[in-house]
Amino acid sequence: MTQTAKQEKAARNLAPETLEYSNAGGGQHVAVLTAGRDRPYAIGLAEALINEKIAFDFITSDTLDSPILHNNPLVTFLNLRRDLDETALRAKVIRVLAYYARLIVYAVRARPRIFHILWNNKFEWFDRTLLMLFYRLCGRKLVLTAHNVNAGSRDRSDSFMNRLTLRIQYRLAHHIFVHTRQMGDALQSEFGVSAEKCSVIHFPINSTVPDTALDGRTARASLGLNPDERVLLFFGNIAPYKGLDCLVEAMARVVEDGRRYRLVVAGRLKGMDDYWKGVQESIERLKLERSVLLRIEYIPDEDTEIYFKAADVLLLPYKYIFQSGVLFLGYNFGLPVVASDVGSLKDDIVEGQTGFVCEPENPASLAHAIHRYFDSSLYRNLANNRRKIREFAHERFSWTHVMKTTTRVYSRLSDSRH
Repeated sequence: MTQTAKQEKAARNLAPETLEYSNAGGGQHVAVLTAGRDRPYAIGLAEALINEKIAFDFITSDTLDSPILHNNPLVTFLNLRRDLDETALRAKVIRVLAYYARLIVYAVRARPRIFHILWNNKFEWFDRTLLMLFYRLCGRKLVLTAHNVNAGSRDRSDSFMNRLTLRIQYRLAHHIFVHTRQMGDALQSEFGVSAEKCSVIHFPINSTVPDTALDGRTARASLGLNPDERVLLFFGNIAPYKGLDCLVEAMARVVEDGRRYRLVVAGRLKGMDDYWKGVQESIERLKLERSVLLRIEYIPDEDTEIYFKAADVLLLPYKYIFQSGVLFLGYNFGLPVVASDVGSLKDDIVEGQTGFVCEPENPASLAHAIHRYFDSSLYRNLANNRRKIREFAHERFSWTHVMKTTTRVYSRLSDSRH
């Protein structure tokens, strides 16, 4: 790294004692607390805030840096979390504690009254309870985006303490955004959140990943796929609730018609080594080695388009979920989807026009839906339909729609005297 680059990075990594806060925008001023994760959602919100001329402090890490966050009077970029790549345990502990110290100092001194929390940090129980309470004692209005109502229940790791700390966080938040009505209902029934405290916002289209002039043929060649193969994509973190085991069983039925299919599994494991071992054993038992391409690794943003442009269809064989950001990532590339009827996935799929829906945890139903797709005009006219899907998604799931609700909540909390 050159000396100039080091100086520029140091300038962005502001220490608490040198923090300066923007007062641009004249009206609303919010703090966006990203926990240094979920780049597509965090950068998408940042772009939307800029478009709405809302001043904001962006609390983040190295991984969420972006040119749009610099040289703009509306944006104060505060890299409080710094580098997330340190692996030594002692250094990691020191880094995390230092981050929390910076965050606490920021909460005391920050100009924004509204803190919009996108994700919790490393110590979930602390963020949900003591840190939320501290924010309130500092006079902050807390907006929380609940991407999952109870991830512990989804991941089969739920506990009394998990539910208790979630209940406390939901109680301490002044307002909560969820992505589906089912999530709102779950907040009310399971955690006692009042309906007035909750707003449903569609999961916005993911348009932050690079989308270059790369064409499908070139994308396939880069993955070692043949032009005449029917390519099915499973993308994202691998966990039991996502149903990859059911998909493997379904593929054994799909390939029986004698056509050339290739399932591409791209993403990293989220623990569950025994689960992954079972998936691998199923691939071998069903003799699907030649029909499955495994890329079990983190897929960086700059490589994402390769997979979505190489594929003919996106597969979401989930067993349990409220909503999936992968669906809208696929829509951003105009890719049709075959998904299980769980959560609200069915509500955002137009049968025969943007994809097909099947029964959850049913390999036969999934295989049938995949065959329906490849026998349909949606697949036969894929090039033209990709364009239509993108137009549909950008019209229905744009950040513009999300911001109408978001700014109303900001305004109400800004005007609140209590």
